[in-house]
Formats: sequence, structure tokens, C-alpha cells
Amino acid sequence: MKIIRKFFRVIQHMFKALFRTVRHFGWRQWFRLGVYTFFGVLLSGLVFVFLVHMGFFGRLPNEQELRNIKNFNASEVYSYDRQLLGKYYIENRTNARYENISPYIIQALVSTEDSRFYKHEGIDYRSLARVLVKSIMLGNESSGGGSTISQQLAKNLFPRQDFWLLSMPVNKLKEIFIATSLEEIYSKEEILTLYLNTVPFGGNVFGIEAATKRFFNKSAKDIRPEEAAVLVGMLKATTYYSPRLHPERAKGRRNVVLNQMAKSEYITSFQADSLKSIPMELDYTYVSHNEGLAPYFREKLRHEVQRWLNDHPKEDGTTYNLYTDGLKIFTTIDARMQAFAEKAVKDHMKELQSTFFKHWQGRAPWDQHNDYLKTLMQRSSRYRQMVANGKTAEEAEASFKEPIPMTVFTWEGEKEKTMSPLDSIAYYQMFLNAGFLAMRPENGHVKAWVGGINHEHFKYDHVTARRQVGSTFKPIVYAAAIEDGVDPCDFISNELRTYEEYEGWAPRNSDNKYEGYYSMPGALAHSVNTVTVDLMMKTGVRKVSSLAHDMGIENDLPLQPSIALGTADLTLSEMLTVYGTFVNRGYRVKPKYLLGIEDQYGNVIVDFTKKEKQDIKKVLHSEVADIMVHMLKNVVDSGSARRIRYAYGLRNEIAGKTGTTQSQADGWFVGATPKLVAGAWVGGSSRLIRFRSLTLGQGANTALPIWAKFMQQVNREPDFRMVSNGHFPELNRRAKDKLDCDFYKEDLDEDKGFFWRLFAGDEDKKEEEKVAERVQKVPERPQRQEKEKTKLIDVIRGIFGGKKN
Repeated sequence: MKIIRKFFRVIQHMFKALFRTVRHFGWRQWFRLGVYTFFGVLLSGLVFVFLVHMGFFGRLPNEQELRNIKNFNASEVYSYDRQLLGKYYIENRTNARYENISPYIIQALVSTEDSRFYKHEGIDYRSLARVLVKSIMLGNESSGGGSTISQQLAKNLFPRQDFWLLSMPVNKLKEIFIATSLEEIYSKEEILTLYLNTVPFGGNVFGIEAATKRFFNKSAKDIRPEEAAVLVGMLKATTYYSPRLHPERAKGRRNVVLNQMAKSEYITSFQADSLKSIPMELDYTYVSHNEGLAPYFREKLRHEVQRWLNDHPKEDGTTYNLYTDGLKIFTTIDARMQAFAEKAVKDHMKELQSTFFKHWQGRAPWDQHNDYLKTLMQRSSRYRQMVANGKTAEEAEASFKEPIPMTVFTWEGEKEKTMSPLDSIAYYQMFLNAGFLAMRPENGHVKAWVGGINHEHFKYDHVTARRQVGSTFKPIVYAAAIEDGVDPCDFISNELRTYEEYEGWAPRNSDNKYEGYYSMPGALAHSVNTVTVDLMMKTGVRKVSSLAHDMGIENDLPLQPSIALGTADLTLSEMLTVYGTFVNRGYRVKPKYLLGIEDQYGNVIVDFTKKEKQDIKKVLHSEVADIMVHMLKNVVDSGSARRIRYAYGLRNEIAGKTGTTQSQADGWFVGATPKLVAGAWVGGSSRLIRFRSLTLGQGANTALPIWAKFMQQVNREPDFRMVSNGHFPELNRRAKDKLDCDFYKEDLDEDKGFFWRLFAGDEDKKEEEKVAERVQKVPERPQRQEKEKTKLIDVIRGIFGGKKN
């Protein structure tokens, strides 16, 4: 305090001495003092300018740095039909070329921000004088209006710094130096382009192209004059004049810009008046990482592209940056099919979820598992973080029971609720989820990818998830059996058998009926477990497993006969590859979704389509594949998937198979048309989350409707007629003969056949011999054959006298 008092006492004495000196001045002394003061201030100003220029207040960018200006540029993901699916970015920015920017944007910008832009070389001295007086001398930062577009560009490229009382003069001088350098290096058009690519529009939106997509859902080159006025008007204050948040303010500011355009004679006064009468019209399109088309797919793609970029550096050894280098990533996704798929999932799952809530009303699927929610709580990141921060388990658990406000997902939209974190866990566990994938079988191009019901609240991607596939695996067993020589028209007993060699395993049918005999087409159409397992035993587990891997199954398969019933955990992608192999007449084509990558200048970095033919492999005899397609058509026409016909009215040629796992934990449907293969899965996050009844929980009720609703939309789209009207290849004569049989027989009627062999003609005998030959191929029946043969002998004895030997 003493030092401060001494300092002010010194200042006080200096002013007193100065006052005593000047009070006796005449005009000559005052003139001399004025001249000294003027030159003193001028010299000080020059010294100050020199210090700024020399970098005393921070180094100025050199010419090379200004020539190599590079903004963070978002990488973009495009669909097959060139629709923007989404971006990967730190700053949401897409650089536009001058010729791709509407002239109305240029006119609105110049007339509003810098009317003498084409006349100066970076500094507008009229505006500068105003800034010197108002901003620097009077300290009024809000006066503005002094910066040229070149200076504003300098500010965008090199943000202002804080120098306390000298902040305004230092920053203004730095911007002037940079602006004059920019004017020497770049043309006026290049400066305008750089400016429009760097200017912020709020909400992490940078650059005119990103802004036009956000607010009007169109490219910068397609912007109309009144829309250009809205965007340029925002530059004064992006939030205050936001057309989404404050439409009336934005409209008023738009009209000011239109007046400026008329004043600068870019438009007439009449045009300005007409445009000002147009109401504000936005097509606001906010595409976040969680929103927009294909969010699950974009997240999957992000990891894959990043791995590829890491493994393939540029020639100079550096690596492309996915978030800043403005890459263009081209995919096989069809934007329309993707929209159809997302709508199908949303429409069906909303309805199914309502049924599920009613089904479990007053109860919970985990009621018999007391620690279920507690285990989930302990696995949560919130719980682990609390424990890591020193909370005891009891304290953390108590915290989970305290109600707090939160935003939760509902099928009617997000809602604000107050509930405890533990109740939140229970709430989200009750939601069924879904996965859907569609691809072109001939080239493996993925056309639609839906990984779940809501990417923001349910991050897990069920397209790549492994779940038990149920009866959708059965066609592999049937194909392996046919390749192994089993006749599709062999009738196999539907009897319940116990396999002692496999720990007394006794596979049961879903309807608990074990009567009669099924041919392969009948057993597959009605998804008969007993017959499928019998075929597995005849063919061999290893042969079935080997064919499954050849056809596209990449995960390990346990060498157990139970895989015939779909107990293996597999993915939608794997199952689509298998069914695509049937459609492709035995050629396996793996799914692919990445076509190529370009840099921000349009140079091709990689073209993945050149390797497509290398991924095609013949793994199944064409005739066998054709037979399987025909049998899978039966499933849709008259089997477990027949509701596709009667409930959804689809008349396409469709081959498919439903799947339902134990206790209805997973519902599946994989269906194929000649030009499109698609699959749907529905289930809970845990196998406990399920319907209790087969009627509600079977794949035909949970998953099939998604497929059907998707295909209904595809059929209505004229551009997809080749998908809707496609036809599978005709069966050749031999294949037709192999399938020329009934689905089911109550009894093979051997008594009648034996009697005919004694008394009937040659033609009838031949028919009976065919039946007898099939009977010999059914290994389960030796005891029954012997019993029925004895019975028939007794009948014959009765005819010839009834004597015994």
C-alpha cells in the first residue's frame, strides 16, 4: 500500500509541475507543444505498428503459410445414388469452389459487408478512419463496419488474441497486415471463396456449403436471392439472427440485406420489394452422428475407413485425416432403400413394442433373476466411475436409487422424466430392438443397413451382432443333404427321437406333433425339427459345417447336431451371404459397402470395385441351389412365412425362411427376390427379454413384418421394378423330377404296396417299388417295417385259409 501511495503522489507532483509550467505559456509555446505532441504520438504510433509487424505481439503468418491455407474440411459419406448420408468432422465444413457458389450469395455479401470490395487492396480507408475514431479512440467495439472482407477473412483464419487494453489496436493491425498480404497472393474471387468457406454460421457449421445444406437442404449453387440474404444476414450475429431460432429477426435482417443489394444495384428496388414480401421458408436439415440416414452404417464405416487410411499413408508418409481432410467416401447404400428400411423398422417396432408392454404389464421378464438389474448397474460406466472416484459400493448403489430429471426415448419422441438411474436401466431393458440388412446378391452391394431402433439411445449395432439364428440355418442342412445324395422326395419319419450319444438330446417340434412322414420340401416349408436333425445325422455334422463356412459363415460353428436348428450365434451379414449363394445358383458373393474414396479435390485415392470379381467363388452345385430356392419359395407360398402373401399382399417371386430360437428370444426372417436379399432380426438386449408365447414371439410375427413392409415400399417405387418383377431361373427337368412329390404323408401304406405286388399290374408295381425304395432309406423304421410285414402276412393267411406253419 505504501508503494501505491508513493506512486500516486509522484503522479500528482508531475501534473502540478506540468500545470505550473504551461499556465504561463503563450501561443508560440502552445504551438510548439502541439507540434511535439503530434510528432511524439506519430512516432509512438509508428513504433507500435513496427512492433506489431515484427511480431512483438505474436508472429504474423508468412507468404508460404498464406499460400497453403488449409481449413478443417469435413469428410462426406455418399450413397450409391450420390445422396449425402453424413459427415465426419471436427468442424462441420465443406469447401465450395467459386463457380459452385450462387452469384446471389456473392452479391449479398459484397453489398452488405464490403461495398467497395472490388476497389480496395485489403484496406478501406474510409471505414478505417471510422474505426480509428470510434473503436480505438472511443473504445466502442460494437461500432464495427471497418473491416473489409479480406480483413474478416484474416480474422477467420487467425482468430483474435487478448492483449488487455491493446487488444483492439493490435488485432486490427494484424488483420490489416494479413489482409494486404492476402490481396497480393489471391484474386478477388479466390478471397471471396476463402471467406465463404471459413465464415461460421453457428451450431458448429462452417462455410457456405455446410450452411446451405443445414438451413435450406440444397447446394450453395442453387440458392435463391432471398435465401442468400438470410445467410449473409446471419453473419452479423449467427444466433441472434438465426432463421430457425428467431425467424422474425432473421426476416428483418434479410430485408436489410435485400435493400443493400438494391442500393448496390445488384437487383432493382422492385425486385427487392417483391423478395421482401416472400415469407421465411426453411428446409432445416440437421444431420448429426446420431441422426440422418444410416447412422449405424456410418459408424461402422467410420472405423473401417479409418483403419484403411492408417494402413495406406500418402506418398509423403503422412496419413489422411478422416475428420479434417475433406475426403469423399462413396458407398453402395441406396438412399431410398435405406429410407424404406428405416421406416419399416420404425413402423413395425413401434407397434410390436406396444404389444410387448401389454404382454408384460405388471411383471418383468427378469422377475425370476433377482440380481439381473444389479449386475447391469455394476457394469454401467456411471457406477464404475463412482467407484473409481472413491465411492463405496453401498454409496454408489444408493445414488442409483435417487430420482433425477432425465430425457428418455419413447416411440412418441424424447420425453423429460424424473426417475432413478436404476429405474432407467429397467426402462430401457424393456425395449425390443431390431436389425435389418439388404443387399444385391449378384455383387454383394449392401443397399440398406439398419442397426437398431434409435442410434442415440441404443448404440449397439444388431447388423453385426451375433445371435442364435434358429431355423434360418436349416436350408444349409438341406443343401448339404442333397449334395450328399439324399433324394428331396425321400419321406422321413416325424417321430420324436432321443440321441443318447449326445447326452440324451431329444429335439422337439414347436407344435409338439410327431406324426406322419415329410419330404424335404414339406419339412422345410413347415420347419420340422425332427426331420432336419435326421438329415443332419445322415449327412454328417462336419459336412454341414463345411458347407456353411463355404457359403459365407465366418464365425465358428460347434460340431454338434444342434446347429441344424440354429443354435449357433451368427450375424445378419453371414445369413444374407448364405441366402445370396442360393439365389446366385451356387456362387458365394460376400457383402460389400465401400466403393471408393476421393480426396477433397476429386482425385481417386482408392477404387474398391476393381477387386469385386475376386470375391466371387463357386461353392454349391447350381442344380442344388435351384432346388433350394424352389423349396424356400414353398416356405413363403404355403409354409411358415405364408403371411407375406395373405397379410401383406406381396406377389413377388420370394424365397425365404423364418427363424425362432428357444423361448422366443430371437425372431428372424431372411427373404430373397431374384435381385435383392434382405434379412431382419428382432429381440431384446438379453435373451430374457422375450415374448412368453410362440404366437407372439415367433419370427413370422416379430421379424417378417419388417421385411414385408420394406418390400411393399420397394414394390411401389417405379425405379425398382427390376427388383419387384424379377424371376428365379426355371428348374431343369431333372430338378423338377426330384421335387415331384407330396409335402406330407400320414402313412407310407406298405400293406397296400405288398398286396399290389401280388395282384396288380406292372405299372402299379413300379409305383410301389418306388415307394418301397424310399422306405428303405428311412433308418428309423426297421421295427415298424417288421411289425407291419407280420400283420400283412396274417391278412394273406386269412385269404388263403388262415393256417400257420
